[in-house]
Amino acid sequence: MQAGERTDSAGRFWAFRVGGLDPDTEYRLELLHGDEPLCDSWPLRTLPARDGRPERLRVASFTCAGGANFPTPPSLFHAFKPAAWRRRLFDLMLAQKPDLVIANGDHVYFDLPQMEALRDSALGQLIMPFLDGAKARFDPTRAVLGTANEAALTMVGDDQIASIYGVRFRSTPVFFVTDDHDYFVNDDATPEGVTLPPSPFHAALRDALQRLYFPEFIADDLPASLPGRIRHGPAALSTHFGEIRYGDLFAGLVYDCGGFLSLGAEAGLVPRSLEAWLIDRTRKEDTLHLAHIPSHPMGWTAGKWREWYPDLLDSTGFAVAPVLRDDEGGKYLWQQGWWRQHQALLGALSSQTRRKALVVSGDLHALGAARIERSGGLDLGANPVHAILSGPVGVGDVGWPSRARGVAARLPEDLGAESLLGLDERNGFTLLDFDRRSARLQILGCPRDYVSPANLDVASAFELELV
Repeated sequence: MQAGERTDSAGRFWAFRVGGLDPDTEYRLELLHGDEPLCDSWPLRTLPARDGRPERLRVASFTCAGGANFPTPPSLFHAFKPAAWRRRLFDLMLAQKPDLVIANGDHVYFDLPQMEALRDSALGQLIMPFLDGAKARFDPTRAVLGTANEAALTMVGDDQIASIYGVRFRSTPVFFVTDDHDYFVNDDATPEGVTLPPSPFHAALRDALQRLYFPEFIADDLPASLPGRIRHGPAALSTHFGEIRYGDLFAGLVYDCGGFLSLGAEAGLVPRSLEAWLIDRTRKEDTLHLAHIPSHPMGWTAGKWREWYPDLLDSTGFAVAPVLRDDEGGKYLWQQGWWRQHQALLGALSSQTRRKALVVSGDLHALGAARIERSGGLDLGANPVHAILSGPVGVGDVGWPSRARGVAARLPEDLGAESLLGLDERNGFTLLDFDRRSARLQILGCPRDYVSPANLDVASAFELELV
C-alpha cells in the first residue's frame, strides 16, 4: 500500500512514487480511498534492469499532440485536430502494442502573448465561445500554484492533455519531453523581446504543468549538478532531461532544447554539462542500440530562430512572429554556439563503432527521414546519422509549415544528406523495433483527406533497416 502525494491545491491531482519493485515484472495497480476502490485495477510492467538482456522492444514516438479542442473538422479555423481525432490516433498507436511511448514536446499550445492578441481580434470574438480551454486567463505577477493561475492552468491542461490521453496509456509507460509551447510561448526573438530561455513565470508554468499532468524522469545516472535535477525522498528525478533505459538493449537520451537555452559565449540549446553527459553516454556503447531524442529537430530547418542551423528562409505565411535579419543578413540573435553543439553531438553519434547513429526528433510538423553523411566540415560517412521526424498528432490544416510559415521545411544548406522519406506534411507517428540483431523503423502517416475518426486508416509509409 502506497499513500499518494497531493500535487495541487484542490485535491484533484495525486502522484504515487513506489520504490523497491522488481524489474521486468507485471504488477496490478489499484486506486483506493480508504478501503473503497475508485476504479477497476489495471496492469503495469516495470522495465528491465539496466543489466537485463531483453530480446526485443517496440517504441512509439510522436510530437505536438497539444492544441485547443475545436468542435469538429473542418472548423472555421482548423489549427488543431479535435480531441476525438487525436484519441482515435492514439488508439491506433496502442493497437501496435508498443512497450513504451515517447511524447516529444508541445503538449499544449497556449502562447500567452498570442492568446491575448487573439482575444482582442474579430476572429477571436468569433471562435472563443467554442473553446473552453481558451478562456483561461493568467496573471504573471502571481505564483502559478495556489492562486487563480492554477485554475487557469488546469483549464488548459484538462482541455489539451487530460481529454486527449484519458486513461488509455495507464498500462503503457509514456515519457514526456517538453519544448517551447510547454512554456506557454513560441520560440521568437525580436528587438522587442526574446521568449527563451523562459522568464521565471513561464518556467513556473511549465513546471506546474508537469507536476500535475506528466511525470519527471528517473535520473540515477545524470550529473547531480545538472539543471532540473531534484530529489524526492530516496529517488533522483529530472524535470527536463533523462535516459530511457531498457536493459542492455536500448538507451534513449531525451532532452528539452528550450528551458535552458543560452545566448552569448557559452551558447547552447542545452547546458554544457548536459552536452558533456550526452557525449559520454553516447560513446560508452553499453547498450545494443541508442537514440538521441531532442525536442528540437536535427536534420531539418524551417528557417525559425531557435534552430541548430543558421538557415533563414523567406516566409510568406502568418507565423506569429517573423524571423528577422541581423545587420549582416543572418538570423537575428541566432547563436553560433548552437551549431557548435550540434556538431559535437553529431560527431559523438557518428563515432560509435558498434551502433548505428540515430536521432528521433520532435517539434517539426511533418514526417520525414534523412541520412546525414556530412555536417559542415564534419565527415560522418563512416557511420551516417539517421535523422527521423517522429510525426505530429494534433496539427490541423493551417498548422503545417508551408501554410503557417509560407515555406516548407527542408534539409539545411550545411548538411550533406540524403532524403530517405521526403518531408511529408501530415499527421502520424513513428514505430521503432529493436532486437538483439537489428532495428527497424516505420513512419506511419494518416490519410490527408481524413474527416471522421471512423475512417482513419494508418498506413506504413517507410521502413529502414538500421543495422
